[in-house]
Amino acid sequence: MKAMNRRKLFSVSAVLAAASLVATAIPANAAEVGVTASEIKLGMTLPMTGTASLGYNKIPGAAKAYFDYLNANGGVNGRKITLIVKDDQYVPTQAVTKTNELILKDKVMALLAPLGTANVKAVASSVNPAKRGVPVLFVNTGFSGFADVKKYPTTYSILPSYIMEAKIMGKYIAENLSGKKVGLLYQDDDFGSDALAGFKAAGTNFTVKVPYASGSQSAATAAGWITKFKAAEVDVVILFGVTSASLYMLATAAALKYSPQWMIDSVGGDSTTLKLAGVPAGVLYNAIGFSPVPATTDLTDEYVKLFSDIYAKAVPGSAFDLNVLLGMNSAFMTAQALKAAGQNPTRKSLMAVLNTKGSTLFNSALSPVGYTGTSHVGLTGEWVGKYSPTGDLLPIGGIYTTYTTDSGAGAVVKSTYKRPAMPAKGLTN
Repeated sequence: MKAMNRRKLFSVSAVLAAASLVATAIPANAAEVGVTASEIKLGMTLPMTGTASLGYNKIPGAAKAYFDYLNANGGVNGRKITLIVKDDQYVPTQAVTKTNELILKDKVMALLAPLGTANVKAVASSVNPAKRGVPVLFVNTGFSGFADVKKYPTTYSILPSYIMEAKIMGKYIAENLSGKKVGLLYQDDDFGSDALAGFKAAGTNFTVKVPYASGSQSAATAAGWITKFKAAEVDVVILFGVTSASLYMLATAAALKYSPQWMIDSVGGDSTTLKLAGVPAGVLYNAIGFSPVPATTDLTDEYVKLFSDIYAKAVPGSAFDLNVLLGMNSAFMTAQALKAAGQNPTRKSLMAVLNTKGSTLFNSALSPVGYTGTSHVGLTGEWVGKYSPTGDLLPIGGIYTTYTTDSGAGAVVKSTYKRPAMPAKGLTN
């Protein structure tokens, strides 16, 4: 009887041992959503079509171009990155639907670079990535609220906040355009509210402020905006909106021969997109612009040079512009974070990297990232430039002068930040 029990015990032990060997042969990461032994799946929603698609619809192709380059060179710890893209048309309800599809149907590990304040807020409320533990990486919006770890614990900003940008604009106005009558065109939502808060902190006074509803921008509405600025006899007009708003404003101004001193925010000031859409280079000439990353025509910059080479091979004939550079930069940072998340990355380990080492990730920007365990602040500054006779934004005097600040009452100061050199071939493996 005892012998029989020993035989049974041996048989059970053998089965358990065999099961243990099988279990160890299966990658430990197989249980993590969106991660297999050979692949990591990421998801993105943004306007591929619709009124706000201009320029932004190039971001997925830019991110994929870098991921394809990375995959061809070994991927991340041997895994290839797959990016699944959904068109939300810049409509919050569509963003909710498409994000649910990415999480529940496509089963992505993380969300990458969703665009638009209203969309990201709608997703946070209705889809609740935070409750599901889903990382939302490098959101394409400068809304200051997304840096709030308590409210958006799994969301990470990357762009300087609109408050920061408005403060930097205010600093420039105070130092270079003092005494001028200034008008402001702004998007009438959280985007614009942040801008107003930043200008208030900077002490900027406006002769007239003209709000516009998101999606209402057109040649007809732009003509109405110009009428208001003309009536106020302003010397300087600040455009603080999306690219399509800048496009209609500048194109209509050219037709009406209206030419104040333009000042254009980084979101709506991509010169390549504006020119391709029909804005004459002469209208952009001498306008004041802002950017967190180097000029896209600056091929002496190692990040711009490598990213533009990769993009040219991946998407022949498509212009390398600000949206492309930002898209590739986000993909580049994502790859580094995934590698640092370990041989078997999880959503938790990925976010732990961003919380503890996110500020040290290589990226093309000319100001530091503000990630800490208690803040998901993205880039903290921008450089000031002017548009050249060919309509390209270039640093004034050929030298990048970058200003940094915060989204509160902190001062705007010239940055002493020294960007780390790009790793060999722009690879992290």
